[in-house]
Formats: sequence, C-alpha cells, structure tokens
Amino acid sequence: MKILRIDRRYRHFRRYRQIVGVLVKYGFDDIADRTGLLRYFQSGKRLFTRGKDKHIHLSTAERIRLGLEELGPTFVKLGQVLSTRSFLIPADLVAELSRLQDDVKPLQFTELNENLQKNGDRSLKDCFEWIDETPLASASIAQVHRARTFDGQEVVVKIRRPQIARLIQTDMEILADIAALVEKYVPELQQFNPTGMADELSRSTKKELDFLNEARNIELFAKNFKNSTYIYVPRLYWELTTQNMVTLEFIQGIKISEIKQLKAAGYDYKAIAHNGAQAILKQVFEDGFFHADPHPGNLFVTEGNIIVPIDFGIMGRLDAEMIDEFSDLFIAAINKDVDLIMRVLVNLGVVGDAIDPRPLKLELSELIARYHGVSVKKINMKIIMDEVIDLSFRYKLRMPSNVMLLLKTLGTYEDLVFMLDPDFDFISATKPYVNNLIKQRLNPKKIGYEAIKTLRDLADLIRVFPREIELLIRKLKKGEISIELQHRRLENLIIELERSSNRIAFSLIIAAIIVGSSLIMVLEKGPILFGYPLFGILGYLFAGMLGVWLVVSILRSGKL
Repeated sequence: MKILRIDRRYRHFRRYRQIVGVLVKYGFDDIADRTGLLRYFQSGKRLFTRGKDKHIHLSTAERIRLGLEELGPTFVKLGQVLSTRSFLIPADLVAELSRLQDDVKPLQFTELNENLQKNGDRSLKDCFEWIDETPLASASIAQVHRARTFDGQEVVVKIRRPQIARLIQTDMEILADIAALVEKYVPELQQFNPTGMADELSRSTKKELDFLNEARNIELFAKNFKNSTYIYVPRLYWELTTQNMVTLEFIQGIKISEIKQLKAAGYDYKAIAHNGAQAILKQVFEDGFFHADPHPGNLFVTEGNIIVPIDFGIMGRLDAEMIDEFSDLFIAAINKDVDLIMRVLVNLGVVGDAIDPRPLKLELSELIARYHGVSVKKINMKIIMDEVIDLSFRYKLRMPSNVMLLLKTLGTYEDLVFMLDPDFDFISATKPYVNNLIKQRLNPKKIGYEAIKTLRDLADLIRVFPREIELLIRKLKKGEISIELQHRRLENLIIELERSSNRIAFSLIIAAIIVGSSLIMVLEKGPILFGYPLFGILGYLFAGMLGVWLVVSILRSGKL
C-alpha cells in the first residue's frame, strides 16, 4: 500500500504540485506542511506564495471555496459534499460552499459534440432536429442544452464533459492519499472522517458519471410517483440516452425559489409547500428512495402547483430497517423517550462505543424538554440546528453518509417549505406516515413473517453450530488458532525513532570526522596549507557543514 501511494504521488506529480500550490496560495500552507506534502515541493515554494497576499483579507470560508473552484470539478464536488455536513462544519462555510452548486464555466458546444463521437456516440446533429448550442446550465460533471427531436418533442440533453472521468479518477486517488495524511497528522480534523468522506465522494461521483445509472434512477422514481397528483417526473428518452448523455422531456416551469415569479403566475404557496412536504415524506417513509439533491435549481413548479424534480444523479436509499429507525426516532422525540433516541443513534452508528452515554442522554433530555410542546411557529430551526451541531462536536458524533444525505435532504425541503409557507407544520405532516409504519409493524402478517424468518435463522444456527464447534476444536488441537494484534498510532513513534536514530548516527559520523581530522592535525600528515595539514582542514570544514545542516534540520522540525 505504501509503495502504491508513493507511485501515485510521482505519477500525479503535476496535480499534486497544483494542489499544494493552491493550499499555500489561499493560506493553508500549515496543513500542506503538517501532512508532509510541502516538503516534496520545497524548491518551488516561492512560486506558491505568489498572489497569497491578495487573499489575506478574505474569510476562511471564502478562501476554501475559491481554492476548491480553482482546483476544478472533483474539488467542486467535494465542496458540495462538505456543504451537506451542517452537523460538522460552521454555518458560514456551509453557506459559502453552497455557492458551488451551479457556478461552473461552460464548455464550447463543439468540444462536447466531438467528445461524444470519440466515445462511440452519434453526433448531436444526427440525434436532434435542432439543439441550442448555448447551455441552459453548466455543472462540474455535465452541462445541459435544450433541443428538439425529429418528431417535434421539446427536450433537454445533459452531456458529460470531455475527459472528466479520467480527471476525476486522478483526483480521487490523490484525495484518498491526502485524506489519509490529514487523518494521521492533523488530529483536530479527524472528527470530520476525511477518509470516509473521500470514499463516499468516490462512490457517489462514480455513480453520477454514469448517465445510464441516472436514467435508471429516473425510471424508478417515475414508477414510485406514477399515480401522483402533486409530483411530475419528466419523460425519459431511452433511445437518446447513453453513458455520456441523458435526454429528458423539457419542462416549462418556474424555479421553486422564485417567489415573485410564482406569485405573478398565480400559484398557491401553501399548496406548493404541502406538495413538497408530501413528496419528501413519501420518498423517505414509503419508498426508501429519495431525490438527494433538491436545491432550488433542481425543483420546478408547473400549472396546478405540481412540483417537477430534475437531475437524478444523486439519489439516496434507505432499507426497511433504517426507515423503522427513523420512525422510532420521531416517535421517541414526541414521547420524550431519550432511551429510545439513544438506542436509535447507536443502531445508526452515530454514537460509538467510546462515547459515555450518560452525559449525552442528559443533554438530549434537556434539549427535548426545552422545545417539547412549543408551537411550531415559535421554534427557530436554525437555533435548534446550532445546538445539535454543538452537541455533535462536543461528543464527536459521527453521522454515516446515508444518514447525513437524508438529513441534508430533509433540511433542504424544510427550508423550501417554510420559505413558501412559514405557518406549515412539518411535524404534523409527518405523523400520518409514522402512524402508518406503526400499523404495518403491528400487522399480523408482518409479525408472522418476521417470526418465521427469525425461526429460520435460529434453525440455520442450530444446524451449523455443532460443525463450527468441531472445526474450532480441531484447529485448537493443531495449533492453527492465531491472534492478530493491531497497533494504533504507533507509526508516528516508529517514524520518530527512525529520525532520532538517524540523527544519532549522523552525529557519530560528524564526531568521527572531527576526531580523525584532529589526529591528522596532531600527526601533521599529508599536504600542508598555511602551516596546517590540508586533510585536517578539509575534515574540520566538512564536519562543520554537516553540523550546521543537522542543527538547521532539527530547528526546522520544531523539536529540540
């Protein structure tokens, strides 16, 4: 693994150099230095500092956003993932990173068309009677163009950017290495789970790059809302969809966030808010399959107050067990059952074994008591979120990626609903879905099915148990049982010991050169210069230079 990472660093030397340059340029050279990345590029350090001064007046959040934008599509996606981590990162950084959603410079139409043909797709001119070369939208992975089919259907075409897969593959390898270094050498950032976030980004981006996967998402989502009167899913044109482009029906609507335009068009805000709430609650509590990128640019409103979601590249999935856990969480909050809340948090992996549950339970009880029974109108969700974020920081709670994705989606929908109708009671809207889940649990057929499944598992265990015990005893007799011990954080100790032993060996070499030179001076052997043996003088000079170099390296390490 170590050899592989070193190979990657040299293979992607240029990209590493660019990343380090951006870190230094925007004032994050401390992280580059602590992770050891900066020492690979010491010779170019002066070049990195150019332009650094003009960013000093900017806030940390602004410098992070600008740095991610400069590094390109993969890092823009990283910023988007980070913007969903409201439980972990400050509000000002969330707000700043949210600006990364659609702010990407568009490519020339000819570049997109040529790239499609290189990848075996037909020319866009052969696919459509007409296509607008000016994009409707441009994002980090693709851009969208309006077009018309040969049978006169108005459509939009989402086209993948050239070379984006190769660039993202390179950046993902680099991000994995940097995340491991950050987790190892910058302990204050460990709570953000850098390696987990890099893995999550790699998986989600790989899915998002495959437009056939997005097409299947659209098909399934449309099936779930087939009979809906409040959600409309645009028609998918499979014959004009490939791995590099996806074609959907063009929808003439108004963005859900354009309040003034909605008002001018005579739409009913309360109806739209109700429809939006019903849509997300159905996705979460019934389907277990939800549109996980519901920012205003991806939600339109059409006649009849119907909501039309677009861009199905990022979708979330929940299994039946997780749906049950979330319904339990809601029931527990209503009933002030802190024990049930703790059980759910443990089951979801939010609370680890190392966390003392007692003080956390006490603070959760106080938080619930503070807002229990308070009118929805009087509850400031931002204050509650700030309190929950503070709690997660102090107790180092870790949210699994699917939980985080769901919370971000619910939060976005809630913001949109309250923006449209400040009097909307989201909690009351949730109750019917939770009650339905409870009824399903108490359904005799489901109870019977679960009982049969449990008995089958028990029968399987009884059948294999004797065999497993027999195998264990045989291995014990043969001495084949081994215990594997894993060390934690000993790498740093090993590195420090190697560094210390190298310095001691270096010091001994310097001392030996000084002793040897002194003997030469006393014996006066060899050529004479200025009345002293030449080799003795050269030995002293060489030992002096090595000594100065050793002192400088110790001082630079900051450890005397």
